[in-house]
Amino acid sequence: MRARCSPNMTRGGPCVALTPTPSRKRTGEPTLGAHGSSGETVLPPSFLKRATVAGFTSAMHPLRGKAAIVGLGITAQGKVFHTNHVGFAVEAVELALADAGLSRRDVDGLLLNPGLSWGEASMGSFQLQQALGLRNLTLSATMNLGGATAGAMIAHATEAIASGRCSVVVCVFSDAPLKPPRTHGSTDRAAASGSAGTYAFARGFEAAYGFFGIPAQYAMIARRYMHVYGLTQDHLGGVAVAQRQWANRNPLAQYYERPLTLEEYHASRWVVEPFHLYDCCLVSNGGLAVVVTSAERARDTQQPPVYVLGFGQGHPGGDPLDTLATGAPLAARQALAMAGVSLAEIDVAELYDCYTFTVIISLEDYGLVGKGEAGPFVAAGETAPGGRLPVNTGGGQLSSFYMWGMTPLSEAVIQLRGQGGRRQVPDAKVALVSGNGGVLSTHSTTILSAEL
Repeated sequence: MRARCSPNMTRGGPCVALTPTPSRKRTGEPTLGAHGSSGETVLPPSFLKRATVAGFTSAMHPLRGKAAIVGLGITAQGKVFHTNHVGFAVEAVELALADAGLSRRDVDGLLLNPGLSWGEASMGSFQLQQALGLRNLTLSATMNLGGATAGAMIAHATEAIASGRCSVVVCVFSDAPLKPPRTHGSTDRAAASGSAGTYAFARGFEAAYGFFGIPAQYAMIARRYMHVYGLTQDHLGGVAVAQRQWANRNPLAQYYERPLTLEEYHASRWVVEPFHLYDCCLVSNGGLAVVVTSAERARDTQQPPVYVLGFGQGHPGGDPLDTLATGAPLAARQALAMAGVSLAEIDVAELYDCYTFTVIISLEDYGLVGKGEAGPFVAAGETAPGGRLPVNTGGGQLSSFYMWGMTPLSEAVIQLRGQGGRRQVPDAKVALVSGNGGVLSTHSTTILSAEL
């Protein structure tokens, strides 16, 4: 049994020994069959075979396995106030480069997904370049598809590296929406602003009737989904409890030392029905970065490379309250075809989880379970430690930390490196990573692998 250093090794974190847990075996091959508004199956089961898809086979795809993630940097997460959003981004990049054994001089590409604290910083990547002191970049972009941006950045970096434009691209997210508590006697209301004010988005006449904010928009869709497919409150609670079990094995998680029972879930306060407090993701200050380079160069870096096998995006348009669907089928079609893998070959699924409901609809739209089956599947413990399909193995955004799409991406890297410690999934070789932006508005899928 080998011991590898955890991804926070550059902050003085100790090496952790990998602890084996009972292996799991899934039988059968699920079909990728999300349904549109008319209920038709978007993709047939035959699509998932290693066969010609859309005119090409995976072996023919020029981008499959051309790039790899070789560095991972995660700053302190949560209620941390020692710097601002730019400072967190700088810290994350420094950690990621140290993790890869590279320096700033090696970087020739920089992609930034700006959190809300960046405001209207349309040239945020240049601002970060200046803060880092980077010179002679051949790629720079500020990208924002909400939570789907992490996958889009990996795709952009892979394409730039494969074309020869860049050799080392850093992809970064940072945010600092939480403010320190007000000191005694302070009258500065801005200093006390937090997640409620940041994500409220109270606009238009609906706000006068109590319908405002991202939670309310997701809640409306979830309520109709419950009516159509029989999803229950216990099913939503099952997602929260399962992911908390993973978080309790993750020292980086904000809820690392706080277990959660289904009874405690039900007893937590309502945010907006059907969402309790623990149906909603955390809001975190912090930064997270990954370093992407060519597969050839990755063999010489100090961490086990995590290869980019495939990626795709799907932005369905329309109103999800009508369609009850996401862009997962469209994004998965591209990613799985490029990677040349089927859903049966996925060892871990790191799904965007801004709400418990997002996990439910993603499981179904990816075809990992049938429509209307995700609730009972989760409630039976199948996504929890020891279950047939490990999902959000670090605790996800619900119980670990909220770095938009970089949260699921980073956990996939940790699992495929074999650095998960007590939460490590045995023999994890292939990971599916999803990203979701807006209100089921944008979607990205990334397929990563520990080997080519």
